[in-house]
Amino acid sequence: MAAERVEIVEVGPRDGLQNEAVPLPPEARVELIARLVAAGARRIEAVSFVNPARVPQMAGAEEVMAGVERGAGVSYIGLVLNRRGLDRALAAGVDEVNVALPATDGFCVRNQGRTVAEMLDAFDGIAAAAAEAGMPVSATVSTAFGCPFDGETAPERVVEVARRAAAAGAVEVALADTIGVGVPRQVADLVPRVRAVVGGARLRCHFHNTRNTGYANALAALDQGVRVLDASVGGFGGCPFAPGATGNIATEDLVYALERSGAATGVDLAATAATGTWLGERLGTPPTALLGRAGGFPAP
Repeated sequence: MAAERVEIVEVGPRDGLQNEAVPLPPEARVELIARLVAAGARRIEAVSFVNPARVPQMAGAEEVMAGVERGAGVSYIGLVLNRRGLDRALAAGVDEVNVALPATDGFCVRNQGRTVAEMLDAFDGIAAAAAEAGMPVSATVSTAFGCPFDGETAPERVVEVARRAAAAGAVEVALADTIGVGVPRQVADLVPRVRAVVGGARLRCHFHNTRNTGYANALAALDQGVRVLDASVGGFGGCPFAPGATGNIATEDLVYALERSGAATGVDLAATAATGTWLGERLGTPPTALLGRAGGFPAP
């Protein structure tokens, strides 16, 4: 019997780099993406079309997209927050766009300069324009498990944001633990609620390991039938607008947990761990991932 497939969305080139003190130039980010493709990544959040004055680590998105290799069966994702970002993404030739839709006003205003209601209205227009251009659009419901400014996030708010996103045309809805406060019990509660309102949209989850619960949450999502998970090579990442939001779950550590649990990812553990080490050397920060130190099991 074949192992069940779990898709990893590699977010290292975007979410992994956006909060690092050392900005990587576009050519280094192109090399990072090439290494990830060689290690088996097939959906990669490559760039962010945001104001470089606010997030200088993401400057040069167009140069990155001009430099990545095409034709290897890889889908390159661009993060957009408004219609101008979508126009840039379309011109740069991304394969899909992702829009962050916070579930809390405190975070939405600080991160995107709008309330949740205003952002949902904007998403309606973004999704319509993307559909007209033939561009798949997904929505990430950020602060779904808790907000650094508003505290606990009511599940009903998350469900409503997810419902609106799917109704507007999102083909995939992600639940994001932006600041790493979630626990498996929340995952088991929230995923079925959201699944009930998003129709045919796929579900994806995005976890941070800020409080050492990210991997447990990922496996809890797996138990709830989620088959698409975000992860960042080396465990790098965080949000510049969320105090204390440290790294994402590490791709190599997640792949180890999934494959030892009987799932197939298509991602090469050793090559991904080596890429995490390579990235840490360029950032001047060691990766938080443990696979690069401990290795897989059984040893090859």
